[in-house]
Amino acid sequence: MKSGPDIAMVASLVGDPARANMLTALMNGRALTASELAQEAGITPQTASSHLAKLEAGGLVEPEKQGRHRYYRLTDDDVAGVLEGLAGLAARTGHMRVRTGPKDPALRRARICYDHLAGDLGVQMLDSLRDRRLVKQKKQEIELTAEGERFLAKHLQISPEMLAHPRRPVCKACLDWSERRHHLAGTLGAAMMQRFAELKWAARDATPGSRVVNFTRAGEKQFAALFGNGQD
Repeated sequence: MKSGPDIAMVASLVGDPARANMLTALMNGRALTASELAQEAGITPQTASSHLAKLEAGGLVEPEKQGRHRYYRLTDDDVAGVLEGLAGLAARTGHMRVRTGPKDPALRRARICYDHLAGDLGVQMLDSLRDRRLVKQKKQEIELTAEGERFLAKHLQISPEMLAHPRRPVCKACLDWSERRHHLAGTLGAAMMQRFAELKWAARDATPGSRVVNFTRAGEKQFAALFGNGQD
């Protein structure tokens, strides 16, 4: 066997349908119990526990104990980025689930991807930041500019100190599965999504398991003012 990262091991963990459903359920950024994940995967709690043990050993999920309950979440946004990328590949190659519903257009418009904004609005936001030189992007490398720091402080009250993290970059490109272009991840993407929620511009859909992000009418206007027309 050739040396280097064992992608086959990771692929085998993600490739099982039940585990794939469980991982996808965790893409909304919320921690879920084994029982909740069993329901998402359509399997028994005992089988879910076995799958979760494999995912934990493989470094894709991590547990968190609170009281009598044990919750699971994705290990970090790198795992979310891989899952989002695989979803884009599946969509591009025609491997789509046949079940659709009224939430599908909303999911494509705005959704949570681990802890940052994805979908049409997420891509639009990164396009605007890049076009106005608030960030610099070269392929998948994104850098926040000094002008971008001033913009964030002025309009969203986000300071550079708020973005510092020992294991996570400030800016990161995440391939959007529905738009097939990049949206913004990293600590900046997470901080911006958090501010949208704090300002009551947007909120995650309350439906269990949903990744949809709903913008209020006022929130849509504020978002469009900052990212919709390319003007400060």
